Amino acid sequence: MSRRLIVGVLVVVALVLGAGLVVWANAQGLLGPHGKARQLLGVADRAASAGDAAQAQAKLEELIGTYPDSPWTAEALLKLGEVNETQQHWSDARIAYKLLLDRFAGSGSAAQAQAKLGTVNVQLLFSPVLTEQDLPHEVKPGDSLGRIADAHHTTVELLKRANGLRSDVIHPQQHLKVPNARFAIVVDKSDNQLLLTADNQFFKLYPVATGKDNSTPVGTFKVINKIAKPVWYRQGAVVPPDSPENILGTRWLGFDKKGYGIHGSVDDSAIGQQITAGCVRMHNPDVEELFAIVPTGTEVTIVD
Repeated sequence: MSRRLIVGVLVVVALVLGAGLVVWANAQGLLGPHGKARQLLGVADRAASAGDAAQAQAKLEELIGTYPDSPWTAEALLKLGEVNETQQHWSDARIAYKLLLDRFAGSGSAAQAQAKLGTVNVQLLFSPVLTEQDLPHEVKPGDSLGRIADAHHTTVELLKRANGLRSDVIHPQQHLKVPNARFAIVVDKSDNQLLLTADNQFFKLYPVATGKDNSTPVGTFKVINKIAKPVWYRQGAVVPPDSPENILGTRWLGFDKKGYGIHGSVDDSAIGQQITAGCVRMHNPDVEELFAIVPTGTEVTIVD
């Protein structure tokens, strides 16, 4: 084969490989107007995997600030929230997730961001960090957790969790965080989900089971009683709280419609289905969390 022919073949091969590389790079988002954004996201991913949260955060913030409309920005906001979570910077994580949902509601990252936002919201609520939905309170003589909870339409358990209290004892001049948001519940039977809102804003979404044959009543109700470790009364029989036959699980939140309420479960596999006798059923850890957050009088709206 002549030298000229060999050179020609090599040139053609190089052109084909180069074209293929360009196509691949474009497909990966490494070229074009968003290539730099993709590169920054890659650097941030590697830094986060190596445990370098500061480097990861710096690159993610550079991407978000410099390329606010890039298709990679939604993923960067999700990653920024996760990086802040690993450092227990709950407020910063919440900002990242809320910004993603506000600006990229239709993105593939939105569902993950919503789930993570719910988790972060609970972490903040159960911590001493004051947010715009909390009030500082200095304990006065005669104060009790019960009186403070009643005055601010919250629960004693939430006050204890938010302030790291191991008992109900408080002292004058002690400084407390008092959660002041108004919580409400919406149960959507069409997708078996319970939405908890705070001051009419998304707080957390929980999977639930609802009534078979569409037996869960539609309408607006109120929580009128709350029972930890409830007894189940079944056709005259008394089923104790620790019995594996007690379908109420670990918590009960009763409605002002007799016989209906929200409760835990002894069969997690049924969550997500229309299978109950009409009540709203939750995983036990979820109903325990909800029980701590919402006081009696909380509004519950159930929709088809």
